Amino acid sequence: MSFLDDALETTRETMRRDQVWPMLMPDAPKVNVDKDVILYVEGLSVSFDGFKALNDLNLYVNDGELRCLIGANGAGKTTLMDVITGKTQPDAGSVYFGQTLDLLSRKEPEIAQLGVGRKFQQPTVFDAQTVFINLELSLKTNQGVWASLTAKISPEESDRIDQVLNTIGLNGQRNRLAGALSHGQKQWLEIGMLLVSQPRLLLIDEPVAGMTAQEGERTAELLQSLAGEHTVIVVEHDMEFVRSIARTVTVLHQGSVLAEGSMDEVQNNKDVIEVYLGSEA
Repeated sequence: MSFLDDALETTRETMRRDQVWPMLMPDAPKVNVDKDVILYVEGLSVSFDGFKALNDLNLYVNDGELRCLIGANGAGKTTLMDVITGKTQPDAGSVYFGQTLDLLSRKEPEIAQLGVGRKFQQPTVFDAQTVFINLELSLKTNQGVWASLTAKISPEESDRIDQVLNTIGLNGQRNRLAGALSHGQKQWLEIGMLLVSQPRLLLIDEPVAGMTAQEGERTAELLQSLAGEHTVIVVEHDMEFVRSIARTVTVLHQGSVLAEGSMDEVQNNKDVIEVYLGSEA
C-alpha cells in the first residue's frame, strides 16, 4: 500500500460516519407516543387558487399501524402527504408527530431527520449504482463530496444494510446495478432506501402501480411485515391490493375524511359506495 493509500485509509477510518457525524448532527427529538398515536392531523385546510384541496381534515394514526388512504383523484391524498412532509404549508390546522413535535414548524430535511420517510409513485433510484450503494447513500449522514470521498460505513451500518436487503428480498441482487432491476424490484429498493434511515413513519404512494400480480403479492407481504416496528400509510387506487393489506382504511373526498374503518365497513358505507367505490364495493 502506498503512502497516499495509507493516508487515505487512515482519514477514512478517522472520518467514519458513526464517529464523526453523530457529533456534528444533533440527535433527533424523541417521538412521544404515550397515547399510542404517532400522527395527529387536525383542522387541516389547503387552498390552491380558490380550490380547497384539503377542507378541515382530521386524521389520527396509531403507532405501528398499517393505514390505507383511498379516494378519487383530487380527494386530497397527495396534498395531505405534501403537508406532512413539509412540502406544502397549509392555510389552517396542525400536524403533530407524536404529542409534541410540530411538523408545520419544520422544513422537509428536518422532518425526514425526525423519522418521516416518503416514497413517491415512481421509483427514484440511482440506476448507475449497485443496489448496495443505493442503500449506503441513503444512510442518515452528511452526503457532501468530502463525506462521500472519506467516510467509511461502520459495521453496524453494514449490518443494517444487510438486514434491509433481506427484508426487501434483494440480498441476491446487492451487487447488481439498480438500472437492471425490474420495476417491482426498483420499488422494493426505494422502500429499502427509506428503511436504512430508520424512519418511524413511512408514507408509501401507489406502491403496486405497474407491477405484475406476483410482484404485487410480494409488496403486500413486505408492507405488512413493516407494520409494528414502523407506522405505514399507503395511498393506493388498486382496491384488490388494499383489500389484501388493509387493517384500517380512511376514505378521503373533497379534502375531508368521508369514512374510516375496516375494509368491510368502508365497502358497506353508503356514502363511500356513492362517491367512490361504486360497483367495486
